[in-house]
Amino acid sequence: MADGAAAGNDALVDRPGMLGVLMLAPAVIYIAAFVGIPFVLAILLSFSSATTGNPSIHGFVGLDNFIQVVREPQFVTALVNSVIVTFGTLALLLVLATLESELLARAFRGKRLVQTLLILPWAMPASLAAISWLWLLDSQFSPLDWIFRQAGILGPGGLFGPARHFYYLGRTDLAIASVVVINVWRMLPLATLIVLAGRLSIPRDLFDQAAIDGAGFFRTLFRITVPALMPVLLVAVLFTGLLVFGDMAVVALTTHGGPGHSSQIIPYWAYLKGIESGDLSGGAAVALFMLPALLVVSVLTLRFAYRSQEA
Repeated sequence: MADGAAAGNDALVDRPGMLGVLMLAPAVIYIAAFVGIPFVLAILLSFSSATTGNPSIHGFVGLDNFIQVVREPQFVTALVNSVIVTFGTLALLLVLATLESELLARAFRGKRLVQTLLILPWAMPASLAAISWLWLLDSQFSPLDWIFRQAGILGPGGLFGPARHFYYLGRTDLAIASVVVINVWRMLPLATLIVLAGRLSIPRDLFDQAAIDGAGFFRTLFRITVPALMPVLLVAVLFTGLLVFGDMAVVALTTHGGPGHSSQIIPYWAYLKGIESGDLSGGAAVALFMLPALLVVSVLTLRFAYRSQEA
């Protein structure tokens, strides 16, 4: 009987397409349980009058929640800041990840230590990273300000006037810039690993031929490395861009959307509106505004990546 059951299982696995279905089933179940169901609930909540006091989906209101959200002044601020933070982070990540991948693709003394140090920001918990950055950006005891004072950038006679501190989290421009820098610090290991995988796949013969022809570092970088890495760079942009645009941890732990609402972003505003303010339906409506932008960017990036790879 056991032999018959084993034979039946083998026959089931040998059926065309059955093995693929069995291998993909766990991923499909995971996506349906942790992405699909919450997504459907968010849509239902956005068309209802649900609150934290009465979280049941009731009182169909149509598009009223979306209209009310768009009319609030925080919406434009949060949307613009989300775009600025995402594109600013991606621009720096592309440059730094490409340079780091070039470094790690070469053999040098202490390479293992450098690799370990580069991966630490990705492995570090967000709360611990926030504590470190809050110290670095402190309005009174920031070590960065001390370095700038010693360099003559701050203080009496300094390049930026007599002020002894930058007050990073107290000014709108510096607060947003701080969020960008922290995001780059956190996402750089992931982006570097993606780009490095593509860099190591480029045939070594191309670089040897460039060296024989007398091509320098930058000529080789822009004539060989970057064109060959284009599909991989687009994948890195897609992954890191989605993570940055939908992440609220940095703002929630550092600027808190301040000063005022000047550094507010869409994900954090959705949390404040839906959880802190108790308006579940309004918070769901805010969060759903991210869907069209993320969907369009994802489709365009993937199509461009496919065309670059075919070319």
